[in-house]
Amino acid sequence: MKRLLSGFALVALLAAFAASASGRAEDDFKPEEGFVSLFNGKDLSGWEYKGSKENLEGKTSTADERVKVEDGVIVMMEKDKNGKGGIKDLSTVKKFPKNFHFKTEFRAGLKADSGVYVRGPQMQLRDFIRRKENMHLKKFKNDEWNLLEIVVRNNVLVSSVNGKALTDKDTFEMSYKDGKATASLNGKPIDPKNVQIRYANVATCTINGEPLEVMTNVPANGGIGLQAETGKFEFRRVRIKELQ
Repeated sequence: MKRLLSGFALVALLAAFAASASGRAEDDFKPEEGFVSLFNGKDLSGWEYKGSKENLEGKTSTADERVKVEDGVIVMMEKDKNGKGGIKDLSTVKKFPKNFHFKTEFRAGLKADSGVYVRGPQMQLRDFIRRKENMHLKKFKNDEWNLLEIVVRNNVLVSSVNGKALTDKDTFEMSYKDGKATASLNGKPIDPKNVQIRYANVATCTINGEPLEVMTNVPANGGIGLQAETGKFEFRRVRIKELQ
């Protein structure tokens, strides 16, 4: 016995088919309170392709097809439509001079290499575990979505040794006696000349809540960028909250 679909059911079915056919299915994720989406889940509006003058408003792909929007996800391909690879960058048109909290979920292909640009400088983002890198990331999930968070704060007093910023887990001691300075880091003596104390814009980066990197070279202003390099890399739920 044949059954006719109701008008509502028919509209829903056609909408689902259209989304599937176009590769533009939207993610129903809603940002947390105070956060604003940088990616609308449908196209590349609000982004620019470094080295290209093309307008990405309403576009679901860059002209070279290196970056695409598929099923609510920004997909960074290893090569473009002509088989050419190398580094390509997608960046927000908007700049973020204030303190901010940035979040996105990413999924890395096998041994893929990508990155996120924080007002310009790059933070490496990779398929870490299968590349035998940053093995301390016990919560990292292969071939699944991982949460990246970056908190940027301006004008932070930073102490560094040999250019590496000290963290809450470090124990640093310095003393001055009889005209001579001595210093130690985590119980080991170090040359005081290698100690730097300065104000900097600092980005604290975590994956699934585990520490990844502390960047102390963040400029005063700039956008957020996503990198295509080697392997397939995907980003979704890209959002930001500007802080006081």
